[in-house]
Amino acid sequence: MQTLKSRLILLFLLLTPLLSQANQQPLPAPAIPHVVPSAPKISGTSHLLIDFNSGKVLAQKEPNSRIEPASLTKIMTGYVVINELTNGNMSMDEMVTISKKAWKMPGSKMFIEVGKQVSVRDLIKGMVIQSGNDASVALAEHIAGSEEVFAQLMNKYAKNLGMENTHFMNATGLPHPDHYTSAHDLAILTKALITKFPEEYKWYSDKKFTFNGITQYNRNKLLWQDPTVDGLKTGHTESAGFCLVSSAKRDDMRLISIVLGTNSMEKRIQETQKLLNYGFRFFETHPLYKANQRLNDVRVWEGSKDILGVGLQQDLYVTIPRGQYKNLQIESSIEPDIVAPIETNQPLGQLHVSLNGEVISEQPLVALSNVEEGSFFKKLMDQIKRTFSSLFSFLD
Repeated sequence: MQTLKSRLILLFLLLTPLLSQANQQPLPAPAIPHVVPSAPKISGTSHLLIDFNSGKVLAQKEPNSRIEPASLTKIMTGYVVINELTNGNMSMDEMVTISKKAWKMPGSKMFIEVGKQVSVRDLIKGMVIQSGNDASVALAEHIAGSEEVFAQLMNKYAKNLGMENTHFMNATGLPHPDHYTSAHDLAILTKALITKFPEEYKWYSDKKFTFNGITQYNRNKLLWQDPTVDGLKTGHTESAGFCLVSSAKRDDMRLISIVLGTNSMEKRIQETQKLLNYGFRFFETHPLYKANQRLNDVRVWEGSKDILGVGLQQDLYVTIPRGQYKNLQIESSIEPDIVAPIETNQPLGQLHVSLNGEVISEQPLVALSNVEEGSFFKKLMDQIKRTFSSLFSFLD
């Protein structure tokens, strides 16, 4: 008995340090909730920050308020010019005779001379890099015969793009009561320019241009400050304040920033940088599916074939808080009875993307091909099958 008691005491003495160490082991760290701070406060009359691919709004203030665009107008002027080039209506080497009106334009200039001929290429650089009002009018007159007719073209393009709160009276942005736009519409235009004309968009990253022995530097100082910024355009009048439309790409994520009505050149740069840093720091964008990618198969009744692939009409991107990709949930819902004939792109269901229980994107699932009606016999057999299927479902 004494021997057993001694052994138990010895075992207790040996285990005590181990038990003590076990009790001292740190408890598992509690899960840290993912927190996204509020968007930074931005001075000026209005602003907007969106993701280029998903269209997700990351920050905004009065995005639909009517504002004076000043030289941001030249984004649309450039958009019309590029369309004329790609449509084959003029060439970069084409020579333009400078009118007295273009030569006399007030404000920023590339310093063209009346009666002289200047290439379309140089005029574009003068408009994009030097923000030349003279270059803008010269291009407008060359394309449309007059600046007034060119403004009609600008308004037609704006309408086609869905810029519902925009109206142009000139190609330069000089003040006029009926010359206006909004931050939201400028984002639409910027996205269209980058999407449709990626090569021409590169013009907006050029830092300087020399014409007539005069070198002028791009007014978008973010091109020097932030290497991920590759455009787009500054604007300023006394009534509009200092404005800047910018775009930046870091890794595979591109953002568009619009800052309007600040009180200085420095402030429009500072506020734009704040917006871009906020967007890239706290959010990430993921491509989920390509347009026309076959995502599911559906049963088709009374058709020339029984199975039909469905997918999306457009590429699907989602912009979410950083680190939350693993929490995405993707579900689809399909119409219960799909009967031929079916046309390509006909909606047949919905794709639902949720994050932590909140739906962040809903897209129609569409037919990826046509399905014609089947033969009389095929339709009859399918009708019988559907009847029995419905009967058994009712009995269940």
